[in-house]
Amino acid sequence: MNYGFSPENGKLLYSFENFTLDTDRRELRRGPILVPMTPQVFDLLEYLIRNRERVVSKDDLIASIWDGRIVSESALTTSINAARSVIADTGEEQRLIRTLPRKGMRFVGAVREAAPEPPRPALSLPDKPSIAVLPFQNLSGDSEQEYFADGVVEDTISALSRKRWLFVIARNSSFTYKGRAVDVKQVGRELGVRYVLEGSVRKSANRVRITGQLIDAATGVHLSAERFDGDLEDIFDLQDRITASVVGAASLEQTEIERAKRKPTESLDAYDYFLRAMERFYRWSRVTNDEAMQLFYKAIESDPEFATAYAMASWCYAWRKIGGWMTDPAQEIAEGARLAWRAVELGKDDAVALAQAGHAIALLIGDLDSGAAYIDRALVLDPNLARGWHASGWVRNYRGEPELAIEHLARAMRLSPLDPTLYHMQSGTAFAHILTGRFDEASSWAERAFREEQNYHPAAVLPALPRTPSLSLFKAASNALAGRTEEAGRAMERLRQIDPALRISNLKDRHPFRRPADLAILAQGLRIAGLPET
Repeated sequence: MNYGFSPENGKLLYSFENFTLDTDRRELRRGPILVPMTPQVFDLLEYLIRNRERVVSKDDLIASIWDGRIVSESALTTSINAARSVIADTGEEQRLIRTLPRKGMRFVGAVREAAPEPPRPALSLPDKPSIAVLPFQNLSGDSEQEYFADGVVEDTISALSRKRWLFVIARNSSFTYKGRAVDVKQVGRELGVRYVLEGSVRKSANRVRITGQLIDAATGVHLSAERFDGDLEDIFDLQDRITASVVGAASLEQTEIERAKRKPTESLDAYDYFLRAMERFYRWSRVTNDEAMQLFYKAIESDPEFATAYAMASWCYAWRKIGGWMTDPAQEIAEGARLAWRAVELGKDDAVALAQAGHAIALLIGDLDSGAAYIDRALVLDPNLARGWHASGWVRNYRGEPELAIEHLARAMRLSPLDPTLYHMQSGTAFAHILTGRFDEASSWAERAFREEQNYHPAAVLPALPRTPSLSLFKAASNALAGRTEEAGRAMERLRQIDPALRISNLKDRHPFRRPADLAILAQGLRIAGLPET
């Protein structure tokens, strides 16, 4: 059953606390995380939310959810408790679902309604073989092993990504399908790819079994189905075999297959810590960022030459600076820079290490030339690295190369069209148009970025990603410079809430501009929008 409706299209998004209930997709998300539940619990929760203005009786629930069938008191209580559980409520607390003795119950949380965004248009296929690797199912019988299955997929994406003659969708977009029943043809349309790889991972003691199915997204035809078994210590060899199998099954030219892929680390303990850290990192909150940082440090302790662990730890410090979370900026910037320099020293042929560390070097200490050079090296090694093109776009802006920034950010958005950080790429594009004096175009991109951020975590939802001041900053400046003072004022009000310490006088400390003229034009827009001088 689907009880959510609107007069226009019968579909609604309900947002409350940090949850979003999508009546069209029949999904509940807590921030970016899909919350599993049975269809009946979804129906019950949706019915309570839709009828939140009144008390719902037991008879109402039975008539609507169970079609009037006889339902025992215990079964009804079990379903209500399950509905409370998925939204982190309890019968004792009754924070969201309140029971009124002898009357019924009512959903009492504050709810915001919105119509879902229209479906994205289908993307055209690239001019070379293209593939998306979907999250693999964890068949280990232990939810705690989810991080391992996700790590196998991310490493597989990275291995395929290094093939210069392939077009590979980034991890952040592939993982928007995690926990969902998907139609591979729809995936192909939404991501603009010819092939989709899906599979499963089973880890038991020291043994690993990985299965993979390569599917033609245009026809839905399975091109191959392979199973790979081995010891845990052989995990990198198993991943190489998956990559070779995919390439062979798709009948792709193998002119650049690296038969001897370098292992990221020789230490299984370090690798395990790293995978656990990445699982926390991708939750993009202040708490999980700090948890990820500590796990990256443990990976480094287990293998002091693990370049990617150093790079990701340095980027955790960069996130702290972006999010305004630093408590001792001088010490934290110095430590983040130390980690980044060590990453590029150790990871001369590691694209992810070079891209993340290069971006951190540029952002943390303002060394734009070194940062750009390391990112460029990463993109030579891995031209499909969306995070590398994303980083390059921002660094090019700060170097005074906005046209190149626009080009690089466009590459990032095509490689990861469903990325949770898409709004940051769009914000960077707005930034570039400000620097070129195209203020109307800049404000259009800033508005697009704002909508994207709201779609990912609506205003009524606690942010899953750090709400970076840059989005409101560029929206305020671009609108002010385009003469739209009312829109600029609203953006400035939001900016002052997110970053109350920002002033014209300390703008240069937040943004490492190379050209004084670029800093001046941004400062002028913010001054018009109402940012204080000191």
